[in-house]
Amino acid sequence: MIPYIRYELSFPEVESATPEGLLAYGGDLSPSRLLLAYRKGIFPWYNAGDPILWWSPDPRLVLFIDEFTLRKSLKKRLKSFEIRYDTAFEEVMKACGEIPREGQKGSWIIPEVIEAYSVLHDMGYAHSIEAWQEGKLVGGLYGVVIGKMFFGESMFARVSDASKAAFATLIERLKAEGFTMIDCQVPSSHLKSLGAREISRREFMQRLQGVIDEECTPRHWQ
Repeated sequence: MIPYIRYELSFPEVESATPEGLLAYGGDLSPSRLLLAYRKGIFPWYNAGDPILWWSPDPRLVLFIDEFTLRKSLKKRLKSFEIRYDTAFEEVMKACGEIPREGQKGSWIIPEVIEAYSVLHDMGYAHSIEAWQEGKLVGGLYGVVIGKMFFGESMFARVSDASKAAFATLIERLKAEGFTMIDCQVPSSHLKSLGAREISRREFMQRLQGVIDEECTPRHWQ
């Protein structure tokens, strides 16, 4: 039986997840619950009309900052974009919602999810990294930061290499600020092409606890 969360602000231990990584269902998307989930290596992922589903997959896709692959062709393309931070957070989320994750028919980035993460953005925990051309948003990604951990959520591109340019710029920022790893959550051929790889949930949790409480004041990025 998958545990049902009512009002209590808690989650089952991640080791109790199903082989697919499903841990629990129910609860809400309040800031306190979302932040607790990320601290425990858990994230929400569900379709419109379904109850909120909470996941902690094993293995876990991550990208170690030092293993990022910046190809020469992408390096040349970086100058084609203006990269901004936190200037169009909701617009980035909505654009990401137009493209479902691999293996998923629809998008989980529904209005209630956009609203919940926009609150985290206002609090300084959620960030958008945006690629612009001629005043138009053409690509980007968003994620959550707690301590020295970046939890990547989704990315999109309306122009070739736009999301990759935003991601490469993010990597440089995180590296400069002492981050060592990005949580990519579930398998993605796109992210694997950039250097992401799978590790066990146990290793992920060990590494997460090592960086989650490091000093990093929530703030809007510039």
